[in-house]
Amino acid sequence: MIYLQLFFSFLQIGLFSFGGGYAAMPLIQNQIVDLHGWLTMSEFTDLITISQMTPGPIAVNSATFVGIKIAGLPGALVATAGCILPSCLIVTLLAKLYLRYRDMKMMQDVLRFLRPAVIAMIASAGVSILVTAFWGEEAEILFSRTDWGMAAIFIICFFLLKKMKMNPIAVMLLAGVMKVGTALAGK
Repeated sequence: MIYLQLFFSFLQIGLFSFGGGYAAMPLIQNQIVDLHGWLTMSEFTDLITISQMTPGPIAVNSATFVGIKIAGLPGALVATAGCILPSCLIVTLLAKLYLRYRDMKMMQDVLRFLRPAVIAMIASAGVSILVTAFWGEEAEILFSRTDWGMAAIFIICFFLLKKMKMNPIAVMLLAGVMKVGTALAGK
């Protein structure tokens, strides 16, 4: 039964995650945190971090991670298959359609219509992760409960990425070093 739940949960994620990995984060969160309780919000934030650091799409990495945690290697295979199956089928169909109808105004209108929805999904996921990082899993935003160390790391990383145009991998490594440094300083 757990294999069917994993398969169908990640099938939904794979089927409805238009816009790629970041747009899939709210769908992944809804399935694995809210509906099934397979991970806590804190574990979900860790999952997104791990998925970002490993090669491959966020949704596929998430499916593999959650599958292993819930049902071992068979669970990982089932969840990953559920996640990639819709993409394989849809991309094959869309490639044929796009090549045939790419110059149609209606096709361009549909693509233009999807952009705001994708941006909203990405923003929603980002805000959820930010709230969890700064204020914990309860997501009660109180000034007194703010994790100022995490806020400082976020601001520094944002500055390095946007203003200094630093390599994202170097920024991730630096953020890890800063977090370890703040953890050691707190002891």
